[in-house]
Amino acid sequence: MSSLALQDDLHSLTKLIPELHRFARSLTRSVDAADDLVQRAFERALMHQDSIAAIEEPAGWMRSIIRNLWIDEKRSARGRLSSPLEDDQHIAAEDTERTVIARTTLAKVRLEIANLSEDQRTALMLVCVEGQSYQEAAGHLRIPIGTLMSRLYRARAELARRVGHTTTHLCSLHFLWSFAALI
Repeated sequence: MSSLALQDDLHSLTKLIPELHRFARSLTRSVDAADDLVQRAFERALMHQDSIAAIEEPAGWMRSIIRNLWIDEKRSARGRLSSPLEDDQHIAAEDTERTVIARTTLAKVRLEIANLSEDQRTALMLVCVEGQSYQEAAGHLRIPIGTLMSRLYRARAELARRVGHTTTHLCSLHFLWSFAALI
């Protein structure tokens, strides 16, 4: 592979950093741990520089690396807990009451998403926050689409129950869609 082609491939990977960081943060529940995870994923990807050009879906490939690294880390350090998501600093303070309600709702949603099972949280983040189709998310997780749909339904139902909403179609709620910009 020529040096120029490798630079192009690496440039396309670096464009994915914000998306990969959000994904890593959804897994780790910590900004610092997500940073470390993304960095280790890039280190692992760079160890296979010769095969980067052959990757058809670089974002999916990198998410798989991140998820595998995270699973390995979790298995090797079962007793260590990730820190909870930090307080939001990105909601504009248009009016105090609306801001307080939005921050409270967001904090509750973040807490409850963090308390979902790993499988449910990952499905919810890929489909509802990252905006992937069911087929894309199932492919990235390497599971049948029916399994993904089941996990997503259970995650939505559990999240709705925990935050006190009567609907199980949480992807349509405004705060969950805007959640992607906040993490």
